[in-house]
Amino acid sequence: MAAYILRRLLLVIPTLLGILAVNFAVIQAAPGGPVEQMIAQIKGTAVDATARVSGGGGQSEVGGSGPMRGDPGAATSRYRGSRGLPPELIAEIEKQFGFDQPAHVRFWRMVKSYLVFDFGESFFRNRSVVDLVLDKMPVSISLGLWTTLLVYLISIPLGVAKAVRDGSRFDLWSSTVVVLGNAIPGFLFAILLIVVFAGGRYLDWFPLRGLVSDHWSELAWPARIADYFWHIALPVLSMVIGGFAGLTMLTKNSFLEEIHKQYVTTARAKGLSERRVLYGHVFRNAMLIVIAGFPGAFIGALFTGSLLTEVIFSLDGLGLLGFQAAINRDYPVMFGTLYFFTLLGLVMNLLGDLTYHAVDPRIDFESRGG
Repeated sequence: MAAYILRRLLLVIPTLLGILAVNFAVIQAAPGGPVEQMIAQIKGTAVDATARVSGGGGQSEVGGSGPMRGDPGAATSRYRGSRGLPPELIAEIEKQFGFDQPAHVRFWRMVKSYLVFDFGESFFRNRSVVDLVLDKMPVSISLGLWTTLLVYLISIPLGVAKAVRDGSRFDLWSSTVVVLGNAIPGFLFAILLIVVFAGGRYLDWFPLRGLVSDHWSELAWPARIADYFWHIALPVLSMVIGGFAGLTMLTKNSFLEEIHKQYVTTARAKGLSERRVLYGHVFRNAMLIVIAGFPGAFIGALFTGSLLTEVIFSLDGLGLLGFQAAINRDYPVMFGTLYFFTLLGLVMNLLGDLTYHAVDPRIDFESRGG
């Protein structure tokens, strides 16, 4: 098993390199880079990121990276909107953001820095990428961890109960709940929760923004814990409603498949109790496919799934940070968070394999060639 873990860890390096290379190449072709952003700010034509996303306001000159047609000054600069600015100023802006070097030089310089976890500083926030990620991480970790735990705590018992009572009235009614949960997008349910419980129209029981209250540091520890769960209740509930349905059906189908196998019939013929058959024999085999999905479920809840939730509930987490960085073309933050997300995802996949082996020691990845 040690050799398998070593091989997987060594594969992390080329995987990270490939993902960074592909995304770096794509970003080079995207319009509106940091140099254009700075030119727009100098000329007073910058448009707020939120306005650009929503389509509000006029069209900004930041939108492209190539020369404008019909612009007599475009031939002197490759940046859109740079007409009227001296070439020396353009060169100084390029040097400030590192764009005075060719793309391949900038890429390898980035890779060498990332190998020692030096992610540089944000172009527009005047803070290091590491500090920004550490500041936003508690919000995303809270959302991802509690959502994943609650989804598994709800889905596994419910899926087992549905498999044991397959075709019964309980299975029918619970399937209706599962279908409704799967049909309702998490962000719509979040809006419904705000309207009903967060002072939107009916009740004002829960806060609308933030992970904790402003005076949280002044509270005693029991009050701090209560305040934390009070703030996070609605965001986590909105994410759980969209996540438990798929896992519930996966658990049910996995158990149904195992229940109808020959070894279960043999165990029952030996006089074993139904509980021992179910949890002593079926559970271990049926849980393998469920456990395999845990890393992906956690990563999805931690980053991609929490983006709209963070926006709706005004939670300043990693999802919102990465989204704003992409809109503002803040390349250090974009690639720093991408590197962090990818590395964490690869490590979680390895932990999923190790959990496979822990649940069923008969599974030997090393003998299968990794």
